[in-house]
Amino acid sequence: MDGGSSLNIMYANMLDEMGIDRTNLYPIRAPFHSVVPGKQAMPLGQIDLTITFGDQFNYRTETLTFDVVGFPETFHAILGRLCYAKFMAVPNYTYLKLKMPGPHRVITVSTSF
Repeated sequence: MDGGSSLNIMYANMLDEMGIDRTNLYPIRAPFHSVVPGKQAMPLGQIDLTITFGDQFNYRTETLTFDVVGFPETFHAILGRLCYAKFMAVPNYTYLKLKMPGPHRVITVSTSF
């Protein structure tokens, strides 16, 4: 979760693990900053992916655009403000939780250190 960023970032290794061919990326010519401290990063491309949070009875699905980067990762993806706005989600960085409205109740996405 990165509420300070307007980017949704996915690492190329994660795209490979999902079985999505890199030929599905569409080109982007805009570099971004502050992902690699002190350096400019150029994405390999962008991809639109359907993302679902929740379980089989209470879920939300939206399409998000990810900038795909090819440098070593610590995470699978980083969700930015654009994701939060689309899902109407509220991140809590202290408890590493993301909450959003679902059709039946609040959806809570949890993680661990």
